[in-house]
Amino acid sequence: MPRLRLALCQLNPVVGDLDGNVAMILDSLEQAEDAGADLAAFPELSISGYPPEDLLLKPSFVADGLDALDLIAARTGACAAIVGYVDNAGHGADRPLANAAALCVGGRRVSTYHKRMLPNYGVFDERRWFAAGTSPNQLFEVAGVKVGVSICEDLWTPKGPVADLGAAGAELVVNINASPFSLGRHVDRLALLAERTAEAGCCIAYVNQVGGQDELVFDGGSLVMDMTGTVIAEATRFAEELLFVDVEVAATTPLSANNDINAIARVDEPLRSATVIKVSSAPRDPTPLEVPKRPVALSNEAEAYGALVLGTSDYLSKNGFTDVVIGLSGGVDSSLVAVLAVDAIGPERVHGLSMPSRYSSSGSRLDAAALAERLGIELWTLPIEAGHVALAETLAPVLGGPPDGLADENLQSRLRGILLMAVSNSKGWIVLTTGNKSELATGYSTLYGDSAGGFAVIRDVPKTLVYSLSRYRNSLAESDLISESVLDKPPSAELRPGQRDDQSLPRYEVLDPILQSLVEEDRSLADLVAGGYDPGTVMRISDLVDGAEYKRRQSPFGVRITSKAFGKDRRMPVTNRYRNRPEFINTKGPQSSEANAGENATVIAHLEQERHSNDR
Repeated sequence: MPRLRLALCQLNPVVGDLDGNVAMILDSLEQAEDAGADLAAFPELSISGYPPEDLLLKPSFVADGLDALDLIAARTGACAAIVGYVDNAGHGADRPLANAAALCVGGRRVSTYHKRMLPNYGVFDERRWFAAGTSPNQLFEVAGVKVGVSICEDLWTPKGPVADLGAAGAELVVNINASPFSLGRHVDRLALLAERTAEAGCCIAYVNQVGGQDELVFDGGSLVMDMTGTVIAEATRFAEELLFVDVEVAATTPLSANNDINAIARVDEPLRSATVIKVSSAPRDPTPLEVPKRPVALSNEAEAYGALVLGTSDYLSKNGFTDVVIGLSGGVDSSLVAVLAVDAIGPERVHGLSMPSRYSSSGSRLDAAALAERLGIELWTLPIEAGHVALAETLAPVLGGPPDGLADENLQSRLRGILLMAVSNSKGWIVLTTGNKSELATGYSTLYGDSAGGFAVIRDVPKTLVYSLSRYRNSLAESDLISESVLDKPPSAELRPGQRDDQSLPRYEVLDPILQSLVEEDRSLADLVAGGYDPGTVMRISDLVDGAEYKRRQSPFGVRITSKAFGKDRRMPVTNRYRNRPEFINTKGPQSSEANAGENATVIAHLEQERHSNDR
C-alpha cells in the first residue's frame, strides 16, 4: 500500500516580511527533510503573508516575492514542497496577479497552481487583486501517491476544484489555507472536510497558518482526514507546529517505470482529466511514525480566549510594541483586558493606571488594586479631580456654568484618555482600550475618552461573553484572578452618582442576543419581534447601532472572534438614511411581558437625548 510521509507546516508568517518568512519556510523544510518527509505543505501565500492587501499593488513587492520563491525552490531536495506565493504570469494587464501554489523539488520549481475560487465576502477581497485560475488539472505522483493541490476557498465549493481532482484520480488533495478564526469555525471546517472527502473519494490534507494579523487571528488546526471522514492527525490550535503524518492510500498502478520528474501520463476522462507529473516513486523512510494524538476539543470560551491572547500577542510583537498601559477601573472589562495582556506578554510588561473621579466607588478602587496585585503588574493611581475642576472652570464662561449631564460625564472619560495617551507618548507603551462589542455596537462609549488607544482587545466580545471569559480564566487559575466582587456588581461607568449601564441600555442578557441577530445575522426587526422581543426595545437598539457608525469608524481595531465583526466584515455607510420601519413599532410583540414593557419605557426615555449626543 503506497505511503507518503507528509509534513504539514503550520507557520506564523508576518505580512511583508519576505526575508523572515523565507527563513521560517527553509527552517521547516530542513526539519521535514531530516524527518524523511516526502512532501511538505506550507500555508496559503506563506511567502508574502496573508492578507497582503494593497501591498500587491506594488510591483516591487510582487517581484521580490518571486525572487523569494526561487530561493526556496533552489533549496529543495528530495522532499517536495508546496509553497503559497503571489504569481504574476498568465493573466491580463488589468489584473495580472494570481494567488498561487508552487510545487518545488530537487532544486527547482516543477509546477504552479492558481487558485480558482476567489472569496469576496466577509473579510475577504481577493477579487480586488487576483484573477481566478483556469489552467488544466495536474496531479503529482509523490512516493507512489497521486497528489492534487488546491488553495483555501477551492475546498469550500461543492463540486468544485477538489471534486475535480478526486474524479481525475487524486488519492490525496493538499489544501493550503489562510483561514481566519471565528467562534465555531473549526467545527464547520471538520464538517466541510468530511463532505469533500466523500465527494472527492480521497484523503484531504488541510494546512492552515496560525497567528494574528491586524484584527484577524488564524487558529491553525491543520489536519489530515481520510476518505471515510476520520481525522488521522490534527495539529494544536493557536500555536506553530510541524505535523508529520504517514498517509496510506489504496494501491495504484504505476504511471511509468521511469522515475524522471518529467515522466507524464494522462487520466482518461474528458471533463475531469489531469496531467500527472511523477515526482518520486517510493517513500524516503520506511519506518512508520508513531500515530499522533488528536488535540482535545476546545470549548467556545477556550477558543475565544486563545484567539484573544494570540491576536494581542502577535499584534504587539509584530508591530514592535514591548509594553502596554491599561486604564484599570475595577470593572470587569478592564479586568479581563489586563488578564489577557498578562497572558499575552507577561506581567512585567503590563502597566495599569487607576484614575478615580469624585464618583468612583471605594469598592472599584480596591478591586483595581487587588487585581494588579494578583497579576503582579505595576499600578499607579492618578486622581482626576483636580483636572476635572480646572476644566469645568475653563468651560464655565462658554457654557454659562460648569458642564453637566453627558458633557460632564464625558469630560471625565476624556481626562482619563489624556492621561493614558500622555503615558503612552512618554514611555512608548501602547494603550489597550477596554470597550466591548455591546458598547461598540450601541455607541455606549466616549469619543477621545475610553475609546482612545491603539488596540481594542475585546471590541468583538459581547458583554455577556466578557463575563463568561472571566469565569473561564478564573477556572484555570489556582484562585480567582478576577474577583467575585467584580463579577457580581452591576456594570457602571461611574460617571455620575448611582450610574448603572442598565439605566441607558437594556440588560445585557436582553441586549446581546438582539445585537447578534441584527449585526451578525442581518435579521430584520420583524423577525426579532416575531421571535418574542419587545418592539420598542428592538427598534431602539437598531437605531443605536445605526447611529453609532461614525463613532466606530474612529475607534481602534482589535481582535476578531465572531462571524461578523465591525470593520472588515461589516461596512456600513456613515451617511445613511435607510431605516427599517415596520408596522409594529407602536405595538407590543406577541410574547412581550409587562417586565419587558417596563424596561422599554425606562430605556426609551433616553433615546432622544442619545440621538443628539456624541457619546454615552
